[in-house]
Amino acid sequence: MEPHGPACPGSVLFGCELTASTKSYTFQVDEEDDSDHILALSMVCLTDGAKDECNVVEVIGRNHENQEIAVPVANLKLSCQPLLSLDNFKLQPPVTFRLAAGSGPVHLAGWHKIMHREDASFEEDDDLSEEDEEELPPIMPAKK
Repeated sequence: MEPHGPACPGSVLFGCELTASTKSYTFQVDEEDDSDHILALSMVCLTDGAKDECNVVEVIGRNHENQEIAVPVANLKLSCQPLLSLDNFKLQPPVTFRLAAGSGPVHLAGWHKIMHREDASFEEDDDLSEEDEEELPPIMPAKK
């Protein structure tokens, strides 16, 4: 059995590089996959060969109205900020990373978290909430 195969929930390492010749990268998953996927970005950094220029990285995703939206998440410059920690910034695929300014190379690193829906059973959550309710004392009317 494969340790990180489709039958195994967990996290796998994610990485991509944006350059002058490859300005964007799209992270997507199979829509027929019966799992929930989260991309947690931990770091964006300039790598070997970067010039001392502003490198702006944008995330392109969808907002609550399902409209495409581009949001800058990092502005890196070799002489003052070559690396930025994103503290596991969570994104739901599909999501595109684009080098909006600069020539890179910029490396993005993080974790692709996979959780199979049958592993996170809603019945377990219901059982827990019922137990919590049983432990609470009933509300008694105030004595007058």
